[in-house]
Amino acid sequence: MHCVILAGGSGTRFWPYSRKDNPKQLLNIVGDQSMLQITVDRLRKLKSTSEIYIITKKELYDPILNNVNNINPENIIIEPSSKNTAPAIGLVAQKIFIKNKNAIMGVFPADHLIVGHKNFEKSLNNAVRLVKKRDTLVTIGIKPTYASTAYGYIQYEPDNKDKIGYHVKTFAEKPHEKLAKRFIKSGDFLWNAGIFVWQINTLLSSIEKHMPELYDTLLTIREHLESSKSIDKLWESIIPQSIDYGLMEKANNIFVVPADFEWNDLGSWDSLYEIFAKKDGENVIRGSGTVLDGKGNLVQSNGKFTAIIGVDDLVVVNTDDATLIVPKDKVEKVKDLVGWLEKKNHKKLL
Repeated sequence: MHCVILAGGSGTRFWPYSRKDNPKQLLNIVGDQSMLQITVDRLRKLKSTSEIYIITKKELYDPILNNVNNINPENIIIEPSSKNTAPAIGLVAQKIFIKNKNAIMGVFPADHLIVGHKNFEKSLNNAVRLVKKRDTLVTIGIKPTYASTAYGYIQYEPDNKDKIGYHVKTFAEKPHEKLAKRFIKSGDFLWNAGIFVWQINTLLSSIEKHMPELYDTLLTIREHLESSKSIDKLWESIIPQSIDYGLMEKANNIFVVPADFEWNDLGSWDSLYEIFAKKDGENVIRGSGTVLDGKGNLVQSNGKFTAIIGVDDLVVVNTDDATLIVPKDKVEKVKDLVGWLEKKNHKKLL
């Protein structure tokens, strides 16, 4: 299996720590290594360095080289511009196809937290077994431990199964709390981890069926890659689309492999609180700070001493040039704040 790590995101929900030139995947969020390095090391336990690829934007090529050990520079693939995940995955698929048209490809986010390597490896091995014997696109689904409103869900068909996976019935967006509880009660929903496994031929034929314009462009891109021609002009003609909307939600040959490993997508600041809080209501202090007469707060400050008094369920983040204060249940709005900063041309804060 060729492992592809998607590392071109901006991590806007982790502002003000995450910035365009130093996004979330390059930050030491949960330990003394970046999330991208942790992801590379996890995959190196399964595959050789030559079979691990990173796709990112050109602005992050040098930062990734400086940040990540044990990766071949030629396996860092540059998108000419950001076009979302479907074109990015298609580009890497063509590069791998040139080397081995019968290859199996796994796709992994750069910045997810995964605990339990044996179960992670078991899930991937099951996914590989499934794509070897079926013409299918496989995704990994995490068995939910509570009714999360922060994750997308995958509904599977319990009666339409292989020994190691189930046919997918539908994908569901992040639900409100009442709907999330219904999902959990039904017993046929899994969290969507954004991890995919497929044979490259199956992927490309599925793109041809459901995203024909992208497929045609990818074929021409392959020809350019084989003759070392620039793909920049071709790339600009591509319409941005996610692999979820463009393909996975349309195809009918999707299977999901249930997984038991501990997983967190580290999507926003409240997910960091979930990781480090040992019990409900505990205050989490990372760096220099304290909380008096308050509960359920996250304080993140690597410089200035940060103290909060008499408040509950806040996220307070201090950096050299910015301070963020937001209720934990409003952290999704941080992305909107970054959009406002862009609109107001606050380039130094981005």
